Amino acid sequence: MKQPVVQLTIPQGKKVYFSSDNHLGAPDAAASKPREKKFVSWLNTIEKDAAAIFLLGDLFDFWFEYKTVVPKGFVRVLGKLAQLRDSGIPIFFFVGNHDLWMNDYFKTELDIPVYHSPQLFEFNAKRFFIGHGDGLGPGDKGYKRMKKVFTSPFFQWLFRWMHPDIGVRVAQHLSVKNKLISGDDDQQFLGEENEWLATYAKRKLETAHYDYFIFGHRHLPMTIEVGKNATYYNLGDWINFYTYGVFDGSKFELKTFED
Repeated sequence: MKQPVVQLTIPQGKKVYFSSDNHLGAPDAAASKPREKKFVSWLNTIEKDAAAIFLLGDLFDFWFEYKTVVPKGFVRVLGKLAQLRDSGIPIFFFVGNHDLWMNDYFKTELDIPVYHSPQLFEFNAKRFFIGHGDGLGPGDKGYKRMKKVFTSPFFQWLFRWMHPDIGVRVAQHLSVKNKLISGDDDQQFLGEENEWLATYAKRKLETAHYDYFIFGHRHLPMTIEVGKNATYYNLGDWINFYTYGVFDGSKFELKTFED
């Protein structure tokens, strides 16, 4: 089935911004608060010329939506996102492997659509394939099996019956300690031929053309040519690099935020 295309026209002087992997709440709330403030400062900076903002997952190190409860905290970033949406700036959220249990809270409270799989967008006739990146490409079979468990409605139903004080503590512990569950790889560049998201992008190009593949998850800023006029970018993170992507209507760049 042909994938639908979300089309956006970027007005002159406006830009599209991309970020990923903030992991707010890790290793604990107090330690992540300076990163949250820095991220909000970045949102304040881009507000003046943002045509749209894309958040590519793992904004939170853990997120689970009970029917009437969400994890406490993060009021600075949530309030800023609400203000940006109220001002008319479109925001798109892609769940990552740490916040994949997101349902309709962002849509209902913030008017921000939530995507659970990669999506094709078109800006000014440029084709963007956008997603978090976890579970794509070759390898990582252990995590892929675990992800099937996490995304099953039955498992989520079971977890929902756990008291939030217990469930959140267990999930936060596993997020930090268990690499299989988190899906995190060692943050080392594997080489252009071995980066599995680059391999995934090359395979996608066998069936259709895309100008840009934009992913997070790897926590390393990357720019890899994957085909003729086709480039894979990894956005890095807001833990070590504070990097983000920007498309000005004609070209895409990775930049570092200096507060």
